[in-house]
Amino acid sequence: MVERHPYKVDVVGSTPAGPTNFSVPLAQESTLPKSKSKGTLGPLDPRPMSQSSVTMTEMVLPVHTNSLGTIFGGVIMSWIDIAAAIAAQRHSGRPVVTASIDDLHFIAPAYNGWVVNLKASVNYVSKTSMEVGVRVDAENPVKACSHHTASAYLTFVALDEEGKPTQAPPVVPESKEEKRRFAAAELRRKWRLERRQLHGR
Repeated sequence: MVERHPYKVDVVGSTPAGPTNFSVPLAQESTLPKSKSKGTLGPLDPRPMSQSSVTMTEMVLPVHTNSLGTIFGGVIMSWIDIAAAIAAQRHSGRPVVTASIDDLHFIAPAYNGWVVNLKASVNYVSKTSMEVGVRVDAENPVKACSHHTASAYLTFVALDEEGKPTQAPPVVPESKEEKRRFAAAELRRKWRLERRQLHGR
């Protein structure tokens, strides 16, 4: 039985995330440095959300599938982690480690021979941690059709030269959709902190 995803993941081209009855305010106007051109930003200067977005494509091979001919969930999870790590590292300019994966939902299967497309985006930065949203779509290349396969939110931490957490540059949403995703990610961070307090961590 396929679990229906209660909300869609916050990546480039996705629709609104969060509970369907929840209204999310838009983030503030862009605060990108006006005097610096792309490629000359300092290590902690704000970066546009679009600068670190990732699109990754994989093919489902026999080694990736189970006895039903569908892809293992663990393989999808590993691809999600890789795509998200690339986005987090591209944004921070630092080595990163996965701190948590939450709200991972498998929507529908992908079959042997199909193409899997992953989109990852840094939605929010809080000092050393970054939330990355990943959406996975499976494409049947023979029938030229695709469907939503999985979604997840991951938290990454940027590391310094000694492997300790270090500050990551702020992410700046520019489009209306990016501002909505930023605001939704800020709320999810609050929910994560509340869950940590609830479990005494």
